[in-house]
Amino acid sequence: MILSRIKEKTEQYFAEIQEIRHHLHAHPELSFNEVNTATFVAGKLKEWGIKYQAGIAGTGVVGIIEGKIPGKRCIALRADMDALPIEEKNNTSYKSQNIGVMHACGHDVHTSCLLGAAHILNDLKDEIDGSVKLIFQPGEEMHPGGASLMIDAGVLDNPKPDAIFALHVYPDLPSGSVGFRPGKYMASADEIYITIKGKGGHAALPNLTVDTIAIAALLITGLQQVVSRKANPLIPSVLTFGKIEGGFTTNVIPEKVEIQGTFRTMDEKWRHEAHQWIKDFTWKTCTAYGAEVTINIPSGYPCVYNDPELTGKSIDWAKSFTGPANVHALDMRMTGEDFSFYTHHVPGCFFRLGTSRDGKEFTTPVHNAHFDIDESALKTGMGMMAFCAFNALKD
Repeated sequence: MILSRIKEKTEQYFAEIQEIRHHLHAHPELSFNEVNTATFVAGKLKEWGIKYQAGIAGTGVVGIIEGKIPGKRCIALRADMDALPIEEKNNTSYKSQNIGVMHACGHDVHTSCLLGAAHILNDLKDEIDGSVKLIFQPGEEMHPGGASLMIDAGVLDNPKPDAIFALHVYPDLPSGSVGFRPGKYMASADEIYITIKGKGGHAALPNLTVDTIAIAALLITGLQQVVSRKANPLIPSVLTFGKIEGGFTTNVIPEKVEIQGTFRTMDEKWRHEAHQWIKDFTWKTCTAYGAEVTINIPSGYPCVYNDPELTGKSIDWAKSFTGPANVHALDMRMTGEDFSFYTHHVPGCFFRLGTSRDGKEFTTPVHNAHFDIDESALKTGMGMMAFCAFNALKD
């Protein structure tokens, strides 16, 4: 039975995949600079006799496992490889050796799980009805998103996948469990860049200036009305400004203030309407007070949409693999993920991998300097990816 064989393989390869994870965690690289990571991944694929192509969209690597009927169907599995600009504060044998860079979002886990799944599926390729495409992607953490660049480079062609799967670490669930949500799951994510230019001068003589600080304050508070008054209240929306920079002392009004933020929603039509509302309000507010303004809202990640039929089947496969009690329903999230680009081209399923230990250890959230996982989750991750790919090809 394929289920028992895949589980046997996860046990057989666990120590090796754990060692791979330790190497990746100790040598993190920032978005679009995953040179050594890509070389390491390609080396493993070569070692296992898996055909691959490197240098896609810069540092992307794509492997292909051809089964007994290669042209029948193709299923893609994806992992992201980049790390974050965070100084790690854990004290482990595999602590980051690159100062100021850390796998604080678990992409080392994702890459390790995909390598583990590749190892398993390559062993079982004579029983696979089709092909499995292995996508190791750069730059998930940085605009414009490595997924979009990989797609532009043709990663979804020759052969085109019939479906695509990916996982993401989730410390809110215990190791050994997984989580799913059919339909809309994660929000679109767009960045906002605003530069206000006025007339600087003495703080005691504001009448002789165009006060960029005061205008920035009005703008930040006023733009919240775009969400609270213009959005359909049934559509989740978040507008947050995370950076404001201007001025250098107490008694000088600066000539320039820069503001950066993010807009997120679950509706593509409203997403683009909101962009225009934000631009119009920004321009009118700044010009009303005599300031010049530039605003840029580059199109970011769309909403993650999990194909309901594929996700429903994946939930059933997960219940067989982990046991029904270890399969959880997920709530919508306003965080973003560039896996969304793939789901707008082919049916996709993006699921969560529990990484805490009984909800008591390894509960630190992602993007935190203390993030780490219960590594037994690697078994679940690589096994689930392999099991989903095998069943999707049989389906």
